[in-house]
Amino acid sequence: MSELEDFRAEVRAWLADNCPAEVRGPMAGEDDRIWGGRNATFKTPAHRLWLERMGARGWTAPEWPTEYGGGGLSRDQAKVLASELRRIEAQPPLFSFGVWMLGPALLKFGTEAQKQTFLPPIARGEIRWCQGYSEPGAGSDLAGLQTRAVDQGDHWIVNGQKVWTSYADQADWIFCLVRTDPEAPKHLGISFVLFDMATPGVSTKPITLISGKSPFCETFFDDVRVDKANLVGALNRGWDVAKYLLAHERTMIGAIGEGDVGRPLGQIAADAIGRDASGRLDQPMLRARIAEMEIDAEAFRLAMERTGDLAKAGRAHPALSSMLKYYGSELNKCRHELAMAAGGADALEWEGERSRNGQAARDWLRTKANSIEGGTSEIQLNIIAKHLLRLPGA
Repeated sequence: MSELEDFRAEVRAWLADNCPAEVRGPMAGEDDRIWGGRNATFKTPAHRLWLERMGARGWTAPEWPTEYGGGGLSRDQAKVLASELRRIEAQPPLFSFGVWMLGPALLKFGTEAQKQTFLPPIARGEIRWCQGYSEPGAGSDLAGLQTRAVDQGDHWIVNGQKVWTSYADQADWIFCLVRTDPEAPKHLGISFVLFDMATPGVSTKPITLISGKSPFCETFFDDVRVDKANLVGALNRGWDVAKYLLAHERTMIGAIGEGDVGRPLGQIAADAIGRDASGRLDQPMLRARIAEMEIDAEAFRLAMERTGDLAKAGRAHPALSSMLKYYGSELNKCRHELAMAAGGADALEWEGERSRNGQAARDWLRTKANSIEGGTSEIQLNIIAKHLLRLPGA
């Protein structure tokens, strides 16, 4: 414990010197998110500096080995770092599908050359990734994918389409599932490959959501050349990589359950509805619902932490990620529903400077996709019932 306390003191001192004031406090909107990449944009110079400093320290991927750009921290040290970041309300230095999903898969399945090539730039925020999984006819039945990769000796030629590709129009590279053996059973004959989104033949088309925003895209591949050096894992065994990555994706999506809506819900509600004589929100039922949600959110944060501990010890059940994904999605939807209730009629505003172009309403509508993306809630409940609860099938 004394070593951890020494480490805490070191982290606290470093953050005091290196975490800019501009990146402390709740994020006001999407512009506060740092996605990195070769076309990175930053809300302020302080946001760029925050990424550079954390990336140089390896603390954007604190538990990755230092030789791959990570911080080389133990699980307990990483928890100390996370608690100190929460203490000063530091915003995340990097939002990255590379860190959250591809990185763990490369650490497990990648060649040494692939790890050296991709992991350090991912940790520094220099490559922005997207995920090429779902297709128009292969969503929940992902293994039914039809995007083909035809062998051309030292490379493949890829043709097909992906859908719901988050931020594909802004990504630098894609990690993608392709069918390399069309005669094999559908869970076999699939390979996991990486390629640059600037490769000739790659195109994207945004999909506008009910919120009026467009994080998702259709992605098209027309005779795209993919070098065989960018095959991750064994040929025709990409489903093994895909399943491992999906567990990390579902945990990542579940982590939205730990999020916020910019300001404490109680404060939003009190400003809109008013306070009673003791200074509390003057609406007992809403006050109780907000308190219940905040208790659930803290319990969920602890569950996420415990699951991480189990995973690090090699004792986590694979289906736990489905549980976290399901509950985190429900918690985030509840949070934004309460934000709408707390904001009253003002929360319904769709345009205008006062509401930042209807951010509350648009964010609330966006949460409806949480129970679809990364595997629908129905799929997650089936996994939980079958593999965790061991319930009999129909």
